[in-house]
Amino acid sequence: MSDPSTHERAGVHTRTHAHERTRRGAGRPPAFPFDERDLDRFRELQQLAYRCAERTAAWLEPGVTEREAARRLRRELVAEGVQDFFHVPFAWFGDRTAFRHFRTPLQFFATGRRLTEGMSYVLDCAPVVDGYTADIGYAGKVGDNPIWDRIAEDLLEYRELIVRLVRERRTLNEVYAAVDAKIAEHGYDNRHQVYPGRVIGHQVTRMRAPRLPAGVNLFGFGVRTLQTLGRELVSERLHGRSPLWADGRASRHAPTPGLWAVEPHVGFRDVGLKFEELLVVTEDDAYWLDDDLPHVHRGRALAAAR
Repeated sequence: MSDPSTHERAGVHTRTHAHERTRRGAGRPPAFPFDERDLDRFRELQQLAYRCAERTAAWLEPGVTEREAARRLRRELVAEGVQDFFHVPFAWFGDRTAFRHFRTPLQFFATGRRLTEGMSYVLDCAPVVDGYTADIGYAGKVGDNPIWDRIAEDLLEYRELIVRLVRERRTLNEVYAAVDAKIAEHGYDNRHQVYPGRVIGHQVTRMRAPRLPAGVNLFGFGVRTLQTLGRELVSERLHGRSPLWADGRASRHAPTPGLWAVEPHVGFRDVGLKFEELLVVTEDDAYWLDDDLPHVHRGRALAAAR
């Protein structure tokens, strides 16, 4: 019979080497996976998604329900050639824009809540075309709402803070904490903590020729999305990284080179706003994929008018 202590030493030796491999893998992020043509396709799709959200927003009026708004947004996207979705289109009105009293994931789905004068709203969609994905959030209001105006201006501070800290190679959880601190400084609530996993963002990849059919969803997410997410979760965790951007242990690493959909969501009482757009992270830099977006123009206009 072999000496048990020999097996114990061998086990420690094996675990140590496994830990070293994980640590070294986490220290060497992969190369940036996209070329300029890819970035152009992602940018075009993001612009398409925002155009559809803006057209839906222009159609909204008092009396429209969340379900009607979500259906309208979906029709706009399909009319533009979208055949699949990272997740189904969402619409939130009033205090639901701030996720008040949300307890289960089912509460994110559109309801019969009707839009009224002065109410805030958020439209969220994630179209997929030829494997390219955009994930956007469009915040708006019906009529006057001074609280909404103030938050819309402050959103640009979070946008600038995020890209600056990512350029400094700060870890995902450190950036999350810095955004939280800025939100608290402004007197608002962090509402992205209500999302499943408390995520403020997630990695976006190009989905490649999956065997599963397009247009089929499960719990609001496309089945091809779930297939891709599952594969990315396993692959990234093997290297000590996560494709989900949150505030926990799994996010204690700098953003992996690639594209990240980032969505700071802020609330004050019954008013909630967010933006969501693609952040480009290379091996040595970071920048927003596109500055020609509604929340950027709106925030700058509000700041100039003050």
